[in-house]
Amino acid sequence: MEFILTQHSRDKELFEFFIKYFNCGRIYTAGKTTNFIVSSFKDINAIIIPFFQKYPLQSVKTLDYIDFCRVALLIETNAHLIREGIDKIKNIKNGMNKGREN
Repeated sequence: MEFILTQHSRDKELFEFFIKYFNCGRIYTAGKTTNFIVSSFKDINAIIIPFFQKYPLQSVKTLDYIDFCRVALLIETNAHLIREGIDKIKNIKNGMNKGREN
């Protein structure tokens, strides 16, 4: 599980601030895009999710965030270790972002 934000590479300084603010994550730049990536489940669960619980998104990304939290809960409860849990995670993932029905 990874938390990824993507912006134009001119916004790299913003992501450097995120690393200092959250005290986690890394930056990956390729071409004209820069990504802020948090791949530690501990950091996602202890830092990223609580931040967005306190400061909710005000956009269509809210639905993706809710799905992201559903997957985090499945992982936290070790459901990802059984076939049924893996299938649930795959279904949630396939419905996120561009896979979401309008």
